Amino acid sequence: MKWRGRRQSGNIEDRRQQTTSGGFGGGRRLPIRLPRGRGGRLGLVGVLVIVGISLFLGVDPTVLLQGGMQSAPQVESRQPPQADKLSQFVAVVLADTEETWHHLFAKANTQYEEPKLVIFSGAVQSACGYAQSAMGPFYCPGDRKVYLDLTFFQDLKNRFGAPGDFAQAYVIAHEVGHHIQTLLGISQRVSQQRHKLSEAKGNKLSVMLELQADCFAGVWAYYADNARQLLEAGDIDEALNAATAIGDDRLQQQGTGSVVPDSFTHGTSKQRVRWFKKGFETGNVDECNTFAAATL
Repeated sequence: MKWRGRRQSGNIEDRRQQTTSGGFGGGRRLPIRLPRGRGGRLGLVGVLVIVGISLFLGVDPTVLLQGGMQSAPQVESRQPPQADKLSQFVAVVLADTEETWHHLFAKANTQYEEPKLVIFSGAVQSACGYAQSAMGPFYCPGDRKVYLDLTFFQDLKNRFGAPGDFAQAYVIAHEVGHHIQTLLGISQRVSQQRHKLSEAKGNKLSVMLELQADCFAGVWAYYADNARQLLEAGDIDEALNAATAIGDDRLQQQGTGSVVPDSFTHGTSKQRVRWFKKGFETGNVDECNTFAAATL
C-alpha cells in the first residue's frame, strides 16, 4: 500500500502513556478475537469462547458483554519496536477512509461525522466499558470511537497468518464500517430486533451486520484504488487472506476442533471474502445490503 507521505488524520487519540489500571465502568464491552488468557483473569472473554470463540473484527453492540468484575488487572505493555511507524500508518489509513466516506455521504446529500481512533497499550476504558488488548480492535458506538492496540498487528501476522499492511488497513476499514452503520442507524435497528429473537436468529443478524462492515471496507478499498491509486500488487490478496483467517468456521475449528453454525456472529471465511470483494468490485454502498441478500 502506497501510504507514505500522505495526509494523516487528526482524529487519532493516543492513550499509550495512560495507566492501564482502574475499575470497570458501568458500560459494556466486546472482545473480538481469541483471548490469550494472559493474567488468568479473562473470565468474561471465556464466555465468548464457549458461545462463539471467534469474535475478532468489528463490534455488534447488541452482544457486548456486561462488565462484572470489581477491578481491572495490571496489563503489561508490549508495544512493538515499530510502533511509531505503525501509528503513522494507522493515521494515514484513517484519513483515507475519511476521504471516501465524506465523498459518499456528500453524494447522498448528508454530512459525514468522522470517528476518533484511540491507540492504546495493554488496556483501555471506553464508553462501552473496560477492555484489554487481548480482546482485539473494536468500535464502540457509545462514544463513536475505534480502539486499537498496535500489538494486534503482530498477532494478525503471527497467530492468524495474515501479514501485510493492507491486511492491517482492512482491519481499520472494517471498524470504520461499524461507524458507518451507527451513523446510518443500522446498528440501532439490529439491536432492537435482536431483543425479540432467539439466540440463533439474533446471531444471524449479527453475521449480517459484520458482513456488511466487510463490504463497506471493500467499498473504501475501491476508492483508495480507483480514486487515489494507493493499492499495490498483492494488497487485495492480503485483505482477502485476513478475511479468510478470521471466519467463524475457521476460528472455531482451530479453537475447539468443531464448528457450530448457530453460534456464528461474524460469518464464515467464504462469506467474509465474498462481501469484501463485492464492496471492492462495485464501489457501491447499495450492494452491501446483507439484510436483503437472498444468500450470504
